[in-house]
Amino acid sequence: MLQIDCPHCGPRDEIEFHYGGEADVEYPVDPYELSDAEWAEFLFYRGNPKGAFTERWMHSMGCRKWFNAVRDTRTYEFSSTYPLGRAPAADPVPTTGRLVEGNTR
Repeated sequence: MLQIDCPHCGPRDEIEFHYGGEADVEYPVDPYELSDAEWAEFLFYRGNPKGAFTERWMHSMGCRKWFNAVRDTRTYEFSSTYPLGRAPAADPVPTTGRLVEGNTR
């Protein structure tokens, strides 16, 4: 089973978390002024890079707090997790997103 390091509670099993999509997506200043096409682009069009990707996660079965994580989309390895409103570590060391020995995905 995959372990994710909650910045508030420490490492926990992946089943305790809820994925919240791409991090740092700014909400439109006046969403009522957007056309249907612009609103659809805000809601549905996101980056899909190969490599490091900043995401939002919630520890839904724990502290229920949202946090950001940097995850490699090719390997699923998390290089850092950090509370909302803070910056990620400058050179994060992969300490999360690892499989626990004896388990498979």
